[in-house]
Amino acid sequence: MRIAIESDLPAIVSIYNATIPGRLATADTVEVTVESRLEWFRQHVPARRPLLVHEQDNRVVAWVSFQSFYGRTAYDHTAEISIYIAPECRGQGLGRALLTEALAMTRRLDLKTIVAFVFSHNEPSIRLFRSLGFEEWGKLPEVAEMDGREYSLSILGKRVNP
Repeated sequence: MRIAIESDLPAIVSIYNATIPGRLATADTVEVTVESRLEWFRQHVPARRPLLVHEQDNRVVAWVSFQSFYGRTAYDHTAEISIYIAPECRGQGLGRALLTEALAMTRRLDLKTIVAFVFSHNEPSIRLFRSLGFEEWGKLPEVAEMDGREYSLSILGKRVNP
């Protein structure tokens, strides 16, 4: 994994947009644009809240982001983590490898707690996070509505450097 650069943003957006139709990984229901994600990209400061990409054959096929949690100073040592993988690379252990590598960075990032917000019906992602020590810290029942159906959101968390 390496720190993302702005020229990676089209690939990052493409990977993200590929998850939208499946209704498993994001609450966005229409594709986002590179332009609409530019400010989000710039908020990722490599020393504290990096956006990382993984390449195979010189092509970005996955990304991991650390984002500040809740935007208040008291939460400076907590970050939300997100992982997105290109469809053709899923189910090959890449998520586990990337999450493991990202968790190994948390001490350097001065993080003590990592949270992940995962749709409760996204069983593959929940299994992945649980396999690396995350626990369900909460559940927001039926808070998202897509295509006329309601979905719950699980809050997963892990203390990494108490």
